[in-house]
Amino acid sequence: MVKVIGVRFRNAGKIYYFDPLDLDIEVGQNVIVETARGIEYGHVLIAPREVDDSKVIQPLKAVIRLATPEDDEIERKNKEKEKDAFKICLEKIAKHKLQMKLIDAEYTFDNNKVLFYFTADGRIDFRELVKDLASVFKTRIELRQIGVRDETKIMGGIGICGRSLCCHTFLSEFAPVSIKMAKEQNLSLNPTKISGVCGRLMCCLKNEEETYEWLNSKLPNIGDRVTTDDGFKGEVQSVSVLRQLVKVIVTLENDEKEIREYKVSQLKFRSKRRRDKGNVNDAELKALEAMDRKEGKSSL
Repeated sequence: MVKVIGVRFRNAGKIYYFDPLDLDIEVGQNVIVETARGIEYGHVLIAPREVDDSKVIQPLKAVIRLATPEDDEIERKNKEKEKDAFKICLEKIAKHKLQMKLIDAEYTFDNNKVLFYFTADGRIDFRELVKDLASVFKTRIELRQIGVRDETKIMGGIGICGRSLCCHTFLSEFAPVSIKMAKEQNLSLNPTKISGVCGRLMCCLKNEEETYEWLNSKLPNIGDRVTTDDGFKGEVQSVSVLRQLVKVIVTLENDEKEIREYKVSQLKFRSKRRRDKGNVNDAELKALEAMDRKEGKSSL
């Protein structure tokens, strides 16, 4: 076991572990730490605690100090400088006629580097742009190409639920999302209905995956033959996953057919894992799968 604190450097960003040493550190405080990018100013989200060695990437860097009022002022000034850097970079991109979309500008705390995040359809030769920017800022310049998920995470927005985007508010890392999750939840496979602002499958499909898998495992498949507790045999017409109700086409004594609704506990059937539901248009499925393969991992 090793004692650590959890520090975050940007809104809804990944939480990194650092050695708190003997400092009295509490959640909500700001600290100065050394990272691979240099000296950084971070916000403490996890109070000192012991975690398993396997969860820590060695060597574990120590906290340099608690942030002072002077450090807070430097960070505030850096944020102001980032706005100016963004405008200057936009002008330089237009000057060099590069097909790239600038998303964000970021100064490291010690001002040793300025990072510019951008999106583009393909590879961009920005060597001349870097030279031009370096001559203006007199420091190291790094241009980092990111994907559309990362762009949305930085920019933020409102989802179809009417709330701020999960990735921009609390989701520190992108969980893998697949079409199978949409099928499991019996959602429409129309790309426009299961895609987020970024154009990729919605991250929230992951939230209820385990619950739906468990509920679906207790239900029969559509088209399965079942026996009801009142002695009828029939074919499953539809199921209500959350209510655990099943509509069955039963054959009455006079050979007439009737649709009746039963609780799953009132049915006898061969228990098995549900198959994929619904008829999916081949072209639509291919489009969904292609969309699902893109932007597999976050670069932030």
